[in-house]
Amino acid sequence: MTTTYPFSAIVGMDGLRLALLLNAVSPAVGGVLVRGEKGTAKSTAVRAIASLLPEVDVVAGCRFSCDPAAPDPSCPDGPHEPGTGEARPARMVELPVGASEDRLVGALDIERALSDGVKAFEPGLLADAHRGVLYVDEVNLLHDHLIDLLLDAAAMGASYVEREGVSVRHAARFLLVGTMNPEEGELRPQLLDRFGLTVEVAASRDTEERVEVVRRRLAYDEDPEGFAARWAADEEALRERIAAARSLLPRVALGDRALRQIAAVCAGFEVDGMRADIVTARTATALAAWAGRTDVRTEDVRGAALLSLPHRRRRAPFDAPGLDEDKLDEILRRFEEEDPEPDPDPDPGPEDGPGGSGPDDPGGPEGGPQEGAGDGPGEQPPPADPEPSVPDQRTGEHETADREPDSAPADRDSGPGEAEDGVGGVGGERAAVGAAEPFRTRRLDVPGLGEGAAGRRSRARSAHGRTTGARRPRGTLSALHLSATVRAAAPHQLARGRRGPGLLVRRDDLREAVREGREGNLVLFVVDASGSMAARKRMSAIKGAVLSLLLDAYQRRDKVGLITFRGADAELALPPTSSVDTAAARLERLPTGGRTPLAAGLLKAREVLRVERLRDPARRPLLVVVTDGRATEARRSGGPTPVERAGRAARMLAGDGVASVVVDCESGPVRLGLAGALARELRGTPVTLDELRADSVTALVRDVRTVSNPRRAA
Repeated sequence: MTTTYPFSAIVGMDGLRLALLLNAVSPAVGGVLVRGEKGTAKSTAVRAIASLLPEVDVVAGCRFSCDPAAPDPSCPDGPHEPGTGEARPARMVELPVGASEDRLVGALDIERALSDGVKAFEPGLLADAHRGVLYVDEVNLLHDHLIDLLLDAAAMGASYVEREGVSVRHAARFLLVGTMNPEEGELRPQLLDRFGLTVEVAASRDTEERVEVVRRRLAYDEDPEGFAARWAADEEALRERIAAARSLLPRVALGDRALRQIAAVCAGFEVDGMRADIVTARTATALAAWAGRTDVRTEDVRGAALLSLPHRRRRAPFDAPGLDEDKLDEILRRFEEEDPEPDPDPDPGPEDGPGGSGPDDPGGPEGGPQEGAGDGPGEQPPPADPEPSVPDQRTGEHETADREPDSAPADRDSGPGEAEDGVGGVGGERAAVGAAEPFRTRRLDVPGLGEGAAGRRSRARSAHGRTTGARRPRGTLSALHLSATVRAAAPHQLARGRRGPGLLVRRDDLREAVREGREGNLVLFVVDASGSMAARKRMSAIKGAVLSLLLDAYQRRDKVGLITFRGADAELALPPTSSVDTAAARLERLPTGGRTPLAAGLLKAREVLRVERLRDPARRPLLVVVTDGRATEARRSGGPTPVERAGRAARMLAGDGVASVVVDCESGPVRLGLAGALARELRGTPVTLDELRADSVTALVRDVRTVSNPRRAA
């Protein structure tokens, strides 16, 4: 059995440790989402807290962890008579990103249910996590259908398994803990709101702290059991303090004044719904209990808000979560002026709290469990970790490139006969301009029927959606087609000796449903950043359109990539990724200027799609080319013109069966129609910026018409 890294041996990570400990004190807080860059010990900290959780009493032999004091009346293993049970450690159940639906909710034996009338149910991870912790590493990469099941279970406190009229229900109340790297993409808002607290973690920049992290990790890897033994006393002290805080929690008074403070803060940050107020109140109460107090004070409200509100505040698309601490302090200060607090009773001091520690110290007395604990006898004691405090969660807006000087010709657009260097020279570069306000776009689909990852863009065969037919099962039967199964079994009833009313079903009779839903696609943007696009007002509108398409891709669960071309070549600004917000940040910093190597951009797109086809052959691509259609670059003597090279590259992409859309950015009274000609070469759909809007009165062809490659056809 693997020895878990001790929680008290974790260096730094004050906000994360505090958030996990508050959930251990009060599971009603609702879990925690840990956001941070790779290699910051997110998973280590989450797994380490499991050993500190108090034991739970369960009904002996119950696979669903029923409480013996109040057993679930609908438990599949029941009914249970109230009485004494047995104690066992609280479970930490991990949900793999690639888990199946049956693994999460459990599997029902359809064959036995139909033929014998027996509900033979194998519990899933939701049953294992009941009254414990459900941990999802890389939760932002979880498939949509699993997220839907998690949302249902979290909202109702129960899991339902339905299979053609046969249903099983069991309790599923758990603490949801997730870790994620924001570079891989964001979470759906509904699931994000289900996490009680959120914490941002990053590697320390302090040399001594980094040295201590490495020292302890090496010592643990060399001798896990010996390392854990050296921290056993500190772990026990933490365990006792959690138990003391849990015992104190029911006596903590959340007064009317604290409630008004919480309401004022939540209203001031314009959070949606009332869950934020409830979670903040529970967190403030847990903070008071952790500090060994029975009253909730302003510092508890402030600390709770910094943990419970950053992921709930109303944000613009692609903004990172965060909370403006200056604004928070201003709201609390105004509240103090309007409703001054009476002098409280003298505080006994942090040394009189549970475990003899201060309100923000998760360990033992005088600096926590780190003090006096080294990697071996006789060694220099490692420096004590700083007391856990709520991390700095100030709002961090995306860094944007410097804006153009006000003296620049803001609304100047180059006409068809104007040289490309009219905005700064052929080889010149203009500073990036901001994107216009995003808008809701029309949906652009890839034609045909795919089999890619679940999403919301193009038609696909999937495990969810409307039923379109039936077939013999491929592997484990998960979606029974009842009428097709009955039709397959009916002709054989006499030969099988049927005498009673029951239907004699054999495995060969079973049919599974074929369903059609939606898939996510790879949306590859090829953006013209040359001088012909560089007029300030025009480029702002183009970036706004691409930002709108990125927002649409995020909502439809697509992967995105970004290629830009300008000057002499094309650049893969963002390899295909699920992190749409990263693509938006790259787009915001995009400079413009120079010639227009359109052919290079298309060829780069073809190469990227070729590589992605090998990595993920089931995910179909959608190419979005944003350009005015011009092609100007250095030409070799006697070689093809830039326009001819661009046309040849477009025909190669069309021959690969790539579905494409050309967003025509040409403007002005005289238009050359070059983008439309490019769309014809790509066998794609030309769309103007106005037609891209969902509320546009101009009709838009929704499905991208292209000739599909036979080897990629449905």
